Formats: sequence, C-alpha cells, structure tokens
Amino acid sequence: MSFAGWSLFAGVLLLALVLLGTWLGRLPLSSAMVYLALGWLLGPAALNVLTPDPTRYAALLEVVSEVALLVSLFAVGLQLGVPLRDRRWRLPLRLAFVSMAVMVGLITLVGVWGLGLPLGGAVLLGAILAPTDPVLASGVQAEAGSHPDRVGFSLGGEGGLNDGAAFPFAMLGLGLLGLHGTGFSPSHWWLLTLGWATAGGVAIGLAVGAVTGQLVVYLRARHGEALGLDVFLGLGLIALSYGLAQFLQASGFLAVFASGLALQRVREHPMVGSKPLGRSPAAAGHSYEIRATHSHHASETMRDSVQLFNGQLEKLVELTLVLLVGAMLPYAQPLTAAWWFVPLVLIVLRPMSALPATLGERLTRSQRSMISWFGIRGIGSVYYLAFALHHGLDGRVADTLVSLTLWTVATSIVVHGLTARPLMRRYLAQRPS
Repeated sequence: MSFAGWSLFAGVLLLALVLLGTWLGRLPLSSAMVYLALGWLLGPAALNVLTPDPTRYAALLEVVSEVALLVSLFAVGLQLGVPLRDRRWRLPLRLAFVSMAVMVGLITLVGVWGLGLPLGGAVLLGAILAPTDPVLASGVQAEAGSHPDRVGFSLGGEGGLNDGAAFPFAMLGLGLLGLHGTGFSPSHWWLLTLGWATAGGVAIGLAVGAVTGQLVVYLRARHGEALGLDVFLGLGLIALSYGLAQFLQASGFLAVFASGLALQRVREHPMVGSKPLGRSPAAAGHSYEIRATHSHHASETMRDSVQLFNGQLEKLVELTLVLLVGAMLPYAQPLTAAWWFVPLVLIVLRPMSALPATLGERLTRSQRSMISWFGIRGIGSVYYLAFALHHGLDGRVADTLVSLTLWTVATSIVVHGLTARPLMRRYLAQRPS
C-alpha cells in the first residue's frame, strides 16, 4: 500500500474511533477487545490490509512493541504515588519478582513435560508469558495518588515492574538454546543479567527522574525558565533513562518505570513569603505560565502536563499493538496444545504463582481473588516474543512459542475484558468504605 493509502486508512480508523467512542464505551467490552477484533478483520484472515508476519518482521515488531512498552511503563510510574518506603509496596514487589519467577518455573515444567520443548525453549516461553500488562489492566486499576485501592495499586505496580524483571529469564532461555552471543554462564547471569540489571535499572531511573524533575521545577519557579514543551520532557525522560540504563547494561524497562515514579514524587519548594494560588488554580482562571512558574504549583503543573500527554500517547500505543496482535493471529500455527495450555496459564498457573506473594498479606478473599485472576498478558509478551524471534529462534520451537503466545494474549484480552467491569463493580460494592 502507498503512503497515501496508509494515510487514508489511518485517518479513517482514528476518526471512526473518535466518533464512535461514546457508543463503544456503552458496550460490555474493553477498548482492547474492539482493537483486537479490528486487527483480525484487517489482517490476512479477512481484508488483508495488515500482514504483520511475526517471523518475517520480527525486528520491526520488536522495535514497535519496545517503544509501546516504554511509554506504558513510564505512564504507570507517573500514576503510582504511594511513598517508596511505604509497606504497601511489598505486595507488588513480591508479585513482580517472586510470583513472576514462580510463573516462569511453572510454565517451564509444562513446556518440558507437556509440550516437549527443550529446556531453553520452555524457559523462554515462561519469560514471554510471565509479565502482566498494566495498560490492559487499566479497567481494574484504581485512581492515581497516594491512597489508591490496594488491588489496583498492586496490579499496576506488578505490571510496571515485571516487564523488566522478565528480561533475565528471557536471556537465560536464549542462552540455554545457544542463541545468545556469550552463551550461558551462571555467575554472569546471577551477577549481571539478574542482579545488576535489576538494581542498576531502578537506581538509574530514580536518579534521572528525580534530578531532571527537580531541575525543571527549580528553573521554572526561581527563574521562569524551561517553560512549555512538557511533551518533550516526558519523551526525553523515557529516552534518557532507557538509553543510559542500556548503555550501562542495566534494565532499561525498570529504569523508565522508575523515572516515572521519581518524577511523580518531585515536590514543591515554596519561596519564603509566597502564597498558593488556591485549591483550584485552573478554575480560578490562572494560565499555564502562571501556575508553572509559581513555587507552590510548579511541580504539580509539570506532572499534570506530562501525564496528560503521556496518557494520550499510551492510548495510541495500545491501539497499535493490539491491532497487530489481532492481525498476527492467522500466523499462529493451529496447535492442539493451545486448547489446554491457554486455560491452564490463565486459570491455574496465574493463581498458583500469585499465592507466594499474597501469603502473609492482610487481604480479603475478594482482594486475593481479584489479584489472582487479573494477570493480563499483553505488550510485554509481544515484545519478548519478537525479541526471541529476532535473536534467531526458529523451527518447531518458534512455531510453538508464536502460537501459544498469541493465543494466550488474545484470550487474555477477551476474557479479562469481559470480566473486568462486572467483577470490579462487585468488588467495589463489597469493599469497606
């Protein structure tokens, strides 16, 4: 298709979603379900407009899904306002690291004994399917701020952390398959791929987000400089934290998530003798320039502007990636094993893996059930699948992983999308006020 043709297609699609957005919102469907159906319709199974063969276009799909994942991780970090030393972080940390490792182990066992995969292929499948998606789980996430609902906060924190935490296991699987340039060295994996990548990524992201945010607030509130271009501020933080972390061989995903967390925590430093503009500056008619340069409101204005743009960008990347998943489904080999493997992952293995994280936590039965059920698979799984294919995964193992990954993600989007609203309504009705 020519550039003019793609332009026409994109324009019609985006404007149709705008015009039909209110009507679609009344349906008992998530936006991701609509995008998935559209992707299938536009793919080779029907109209043949989109033909994203995951094997042929693995490199391109890796880049597209990686960018989408980075935007999503930064957005989630911006929303989680619970203080970093608060004990409420214990549950999402356990879900993101302990439960994810358990999930990788469970899928590895199923892959070796149930699917006949080599050990490396089974570990790789576990790494692909273990991460959860904070964007597609937005229907069960609570409001942003320092006092969110525990279920929404835990699922958001888990999704923000475990995309980076899955990387060492993906590298382990590739190493066992002989597809990683340095091969597999236990000491290298434990110390660098797992230890330094995790700790270094978080530290780099926190430092970049905090220093940049404080500098911008200082220049605005004290000197009236660095105004506007908050669009560039968000994108610049994503690019800087990711690039610096990758250059230092740390986790770029964790760095981007941590930079969003740090920017969210930049606070005001009011000048002596100054007074705030009021509880609702925007309603009082104050312009962006006045609020952005006021020492009582500079950081709040900065965060709100970055969040507004990043939230819109997040919707665009969700549309792009889920459309691609729908269009890629015809490329998934028809495996009989998918009929039992996909339900096993979503209904059995997810609750089993969440159990070690929730043990000892003061959760109601409803909270525990919600956390166990809403382990939605999405952008992270697509990225790690494309990453593996780009690094030389081929043959029967590649066909198996493509099929199981795409069907797991698609099924997760549908079943979790259908159950999110009714389960969330029931949960909120039962929650103590």
